[in-house]
Amino acid sequence: MTTAHLPKSAAYVVVGMGMHGMSTAWHLAMELERSGKGKGSDVILIDKAGPGAGATGIACGCVRNLYMTSPIHNILRHSVDVWESDPVNFGFQQVGYVSVGEGNQQADYEKMHKSQNAAGYKSDMYVGKEAKSFLKKIWPDFNVDKADVVLHEIPSGYAGTHTAVRALKEKCDQWGVRSFTGISVEGYDMQNGRITGVLTSEGTIKADAVVICAGAWITKHWDWLGLPNKLDMRYPDGGVVKDADMWTYWRLLEGEVLLKDGHKYRTGDDKDPPVLHVELMNTPVITENGHKFPDQHFYMYVRYAAERAGAPGVQGGTIPIKMGPKAVLEPYGHANDLYQADAWFKDYYMATLAYLFDQFKNYGSQFKQRRNGGIGAFTPDSVPIFDWVAENGYMIADSNHGYKMIGVGKLVARHLVSGTPVPELSPFAFTRFAQGKTFGDRNSNCPWV
Repeated sequence: MTTAHLPKSAAYVVVGMGMHGMSTAWHLAMELERSGKGKGSDVILIDKAGPGAGATGIACGCVRNLYMTSPIHNILRHSVDVWESDPVNFGFQQVGYVSVGEGNQQADYEKMHKSQNAAGYKSDMYVGKEAKSFLKKIWPDFNVDKADVVLHEIPSGYAGTHTAVRALKEKCDQWGVRSFTGISVEGYDMQNGRITGVLTSEGTIKADAVVICAGAWITKHWDWLGLPNKLDMRYPDGGVVKDADMWTYWRLLEGEVLLKDGHKYRTGDDKDPPVLHVELMNTPVITENGHKFPDQHFYMYVRYAAERAGAPGVQGGTIPIKMGPKAVLEPYGHANDLYQADAWFKDYYMATLAYLFDQFKNYGSQFKQRRNGGIGAFTPDSVPIFDWVAENGYMIADSNHGYKMIGVGKLVARHLVSGTPVPELSPFAFTRFAQGKTFGDRNSNCPWV
């Protein structure tokens, strides 16, 4: 839709055409029509570039519930419901998700397994010899020497990023959402804690409610709303971290590996393999020629990714690099010279693949050489914030958990249209930091677990 038709007012303005913006706009349109309280055209969706122009368009697309923060497990149950609602158009491959750890994470896996199943998210857990046997059935060439515990999430998998973006935009269109690209938000008119206008490059839009889904640009919106950039983090055990940064940018490390002619990355019974996640906290990463990465932990994930690689191949990554409270946001992703994957990442990632799989030994030349970079804005405890940040302004700040949390849009839409609280969202309120409910019970080197 062209900017010439940008309306002066709307019932709902959703900012951002990434995973959360499009999911929220689509579900808002459905909720409004089904409740008889409105229609899809009451929802305006705006973005300064276009659908999937941020992290959503370059993400690995993994859908998993491997979180040591138990309240997230309920969110993922709703997310899988959304993916399952139209798996073909979303490109959702429900192949499962297999996580592998050493003995020091067994208690964490037991807790996650119990919590996932309590939330209605089916998973199985294997320990010791059973863990090794389970892995060998899937990948006969898998190195199980350090595999002490395994968690297998049945409903999980991955979505094709390009197909998912296209499908979400189509659903917004089908339900009558009015979408506008090339529209930059430049601030907010505020009065007595209420957003009275969304200031854009094409004029001001008055809105009854605003939903902010700005991804890496969330810090700008936070500043425009006049919210604090420092806060005290209070934990359930009484601990306090004073004067913490509200936002921290992390630099993502992901890439693709093309399969050699005739090589098929398949399970032992010739199926698309589950997404694989391995964190070996006591095992070094050593290349096939003996180079050791003394400052890097063994952490990797991988999935089949012909859709992303442009040819038969796999895609994956490792722990992102912590940057700080500031970042250069333009241009975003692969186009930004400042945030390309480090030169060591190729050797590191290929070393983890070669350690785990015989089939990926002597495979270094297959790493796809291309620009590969992106950043994300994380909350103080790296757990999402879903909350009102103004009287009529709701914020979805997901700490780069996008594809895993497509269901948040469904829950937020239910909350906005019904006007009643949604229990699954309440643990993720901004007020948790002041109320002693900061999350932090995480035995992992990665902020995403």
